Amino acid sequence: MSVSAIVAFGGISLLFIVTPGADWAYAISGGLRHRVVPAVCGLLLGHVVVIAIVAAGVGAVIARFPMALTVLTLAGAVYLLWLGWGVLRRSSAPRAADAVDDGSARHWLVRGFGVSALNPKLLLLTLAVLPQFTSVTAAAPVAAQIALLGAVHVVNCAIVYFAVGFAAERVLSARPLAARVVSRVSGFAMIGIGAVLVVERVAHAVSPAALA
Repeated sequence: MSVSAIVAFGGISLLFIVTPGADWAYAISGGLRHRVVPAVCGLLLGHVVVIAIVAAGVGAVIARFPMALTVLTLAGAVYLLWLGWGVLRRSSAPRAADAVDDGSARHWLVRGFGVSALNPKLLLLTLAVLPQFTSVTAAAPVAAQIALLGAVHVVNCAIVYFAVGFAAERVLSARPLAARVVSRVSGFAMIGIGAVLVVERVAHAVSPAALA
């Protein structure tokens, strides 16, 4: 595998990551609740597990079955709807006067894992984009190439997600009104993304081409 291929994939990976979505919304929520580290670590863990699955060859099998991708996408959408509703239900962000943590670190870790592991954006990157940067003629096995490219992606994720989470924590924690607004926006973003995914998947499933 050439260095240029690694750099090119790293650039595409970064473009995926810097596009705000459910991952950003969750990192911001973690920052508002002073749970940046477990929240982001959960997100990163989800990426690591998905990449490991793809490197093991399971991803190629899943990619051959559109229904499997549909089920995974719908599961991720439902999870985002549930998570977004939970954020809105307790949308009054912690005030500077009461540094109360919302949930244990383990809960933030597990929820973050679910957000990233079921993120359709990650499935698209790992199942459709990443394999194009591997080569069967390279000295290293394809699985090792996927692992290397995956490591580049995870490093990119760590840089962006920690920056987003800590920025939310430092900038908004002393501004209760702004924090409350951003918290609600994050919740609505999760719900909106989940709803769009459900509609898109259902529309695809009932389209004439899908039924043919």
